[in-house]
Amino acid sequence: MASEPKQNHLLIIEDDKGQRHFTLDGSVYTIGRDVKCDICLASLFVSRRHATLVKLPKENGSYFYRIQDGSLKGKPSVNGLLVNGHKLQGHDLQNKDVVVFGPSVRIIYFVLEEDALANLDPDDLEIPEFDVTLIDPRMVGVASED
Repeated sequence: MASEPKQNHLLIIEDDKGQRHFTLDGSVYTIGRDVKCDICLASLFVSRRHATLVKLPKENGSYFYRIQDGSLKGKPSVNGLLVNGHKLQGHDLQNKDVVVFGPSVRIIYFVLEEDALANLDPDDLEIPEFDVTLIDPRMVGVASED
């Protein structure tokens, strides 16, 4: 039986600080605005403890990451998560998934073969685009004046 190729898990982070890259290898990451978070996002639209990433095993011996809205203690974020344009509480991440935390704040998840990370030029990554309009909940139900 052939062994599963070694993979690297990479996040492209886009927020008020610009674009950054973050390689995942730990078992749990906190994501949010709080500087104590493992992955700190720069935006007032992001909750202090907005989401949690958890590393989970696959049957073939490799692993994947699951993103869950809110903190490890179960407290949800204010704005929630949009994954590939859908509002979700949790999602098993797959290559090129886009998670939106607020206006101009998102992460893109990549699964790369081990040797691809060493030779990676981030400009060569194909980053999916989603037309996401975040609506202020206070505006729902307000009649427009056409």
